[in-house]
Amino acid sequence: MSLRVTSRISWAVACIVLSLACAGERPSVPPVGTSTREVRDDLGRTVTVPGKIERAISLAPSITEMVFAVGAGDRLVGATSYCNYPPEAMAIEKVGDTQTPNIEKIIALRPQIVFISTASQLEAFSKTLKEQSISVYVTNPKTLDGVFRNMTELGNLFGTSEYTDGVVISLAGRENWIRHQANYDREDPNRSIAKPRVFVQISREPLFTIGKDSFLTEIVASAGGISTTKDIATAYPKISKETALAMDPDVILLSDSDDNREPSEVLKNSPAVRNGRVYRINADTISRPGPRLVDALEEIAAKLTEKE
Repeated sequence: MSLRVTSRISWAVACIVLSLACAGERPSVPPVGTSTREVRDDLGRTVTVPGKIERAISLAPSITEMVFAVGAGDRLVGATSYCNYPPEAMAIEKVGDTQTPNIEKIIALRPQIVFISTASQLEAFSKTLKEQSISVYVTNPKTLDGVFRNMTELGNLFGTSEYTDGVVISLAGRENWIRHQANYDREDPNRSIAKPRVFVQISREPLFTIGKDSFLTEIVASAGGISTTKDIATAYPKISKETALAMDPDVILLSDSDDNREPSEVLKNSPAVRNGRVYRINADTISRPGPRLVDALEEIAAKLTEKE
């Protein structure tokens, strides 16, 4: 097991042991409105939140998935129209889309806290929510480790830490196993496996891919591949067809959507197309930095290890 994952799992186990040693069971959470506490979000902001959170709104599908994963889905009173997983999320009151939520509706739902994923969302309406004594918390993980950390923080916020620690340990264990199987020779664990060059196509026209700032670049590497665009600046760059032609990938991964079911025409002579190594991956699982990223990692690793 890698030092990185071992440290993460050891830390999570230590949290469980410490909580049991201190109280024998998880302390009861104060009633709504009796206390507040200060926490730090992903922007490094100090945010004052209620001691017990009973009413929350999520303004990103990835956050909604994390909240459900940590056992607090029943606390969500509002979510975006894109929040479609798990199925229970479909029944939550919708407050508009991710970029243009309905502020009046949010306020009417009387949340104690609103979870958002980008600084641009924060700038758009944080002042209005603050005037209504509604906390605003930014969670925007950039890596799978960041997802695990955010889930742990959400568990702390909702008072479900013991349950959350078990979920995170399980996901981290799966990640470690998949990464080891995908990157090392099973007969000789000390020998690395040759890595295919992978082009991830987010959009066919215009042609968008992933860059060095995308969490998918890490996912491809963990799955046993090398992203052909790993050194391109930004997270999701638009590239020219001439640039794409020079990539000459061994494997093409398509973010599966109605307008992105085939690779760009410019890649028709690439080894990936010639050898039939073009794979569609569910767009939601690979576009949302949430717990299902481990599912995406598992699926991509299986595709990359397929024989030509």
